[in-house]
Amino acid sequence: MWDYRTATPLERPAEFEGREFLTDEEVTAYEHRAASRADGRPPDDPRSAPSVHAPEWLDYGKTVVGTRRTSLVTDPRDGRIPSLSDEGQRRATARHTARQESGTADSYHARSLWERCITRGLPTGMMPAGYNNNVQLLQTPNAVVIFNEMIHDARVVPLDGRPHIDNAIRQWRGDSRAWWDGDTLVVETTNFSEHADFRGSNDNLRLVERLTRTGPDTVTYEFTVTDPATWTSPWTVTFPLMRTHEPVYEYACHEGNHGLSNILAVARSTEP
Repeated sequence: MWDYRTATPLERPAEFEGREFLTDEEVTAYEHRAASRADGRPPDDPRSAPSVHAPEWLDYGKTVVGTRRTSLVTDPRDGRIPSLSDEGQRRATARHTARQESGTADSYHARSLWERCITRGLPTGMMPAGYNNNVQLLQTPNAVVIFNEMIHDARVVPLDGRPHIDNAIRQWRGDSRAWWDGDTLVVETTNFSEHADFRGSNDNLRLVERLTRTGPDTVTYEFTVTDPATWTSPWTVTFPLMRTHEPVYEYACHEGNHGLSNILAVARSTEP
């Protein structure tokens, strides 16, 4: 069982521009900001409106990663996600226009897979969030199981050298295959559906994850995403998974998913 909560932001905040690492004094100050924010959100979260979650329900990390990096993005060196490619920008503009013209409450199909309690997707499901930041790793001789607490996502990844499924078959969480590179488990995922939509990406997305046991209580987790149709260059995120003795609880989302039905009901009630 592993926990990947952290107060370290995904992208480098402007106040640390040009700097990869925090000083000891900055670590203390940043963690103090994380602990003292009344709404329970991360220190650099720009949102100010009240959350739908009570602060005590949130489980954002309150400490920075052990490397003291200023961002989880480690490549590019500026700690920022690369800019969109021309095609990626065109798709983003088209999505924005479509939302304005048709709205996002015409049908449950217009809502995200996460809101519909289907999947948080990849690699989003392996990134620190407001709660359920736990993952269970299970190994057998022929496969590894990566079980995320968030939306009970379980990947059974073959280790036996079989090829990826046919390129014509597309899936919300893609198709994963794994192998060992020395002491590092490498997981490659392709065959994403165009509906997977990781930060605007499409079915060209290729995800490579690397998990390395770096101590009795630590696994270094790294992923690199490549999609020339979305970003101008690949980018990499790195953070630790910390051993926990807490259990992974059932994420029974759909049974109580009143939010989705309420969104659609309110939209219908406001139509002419």
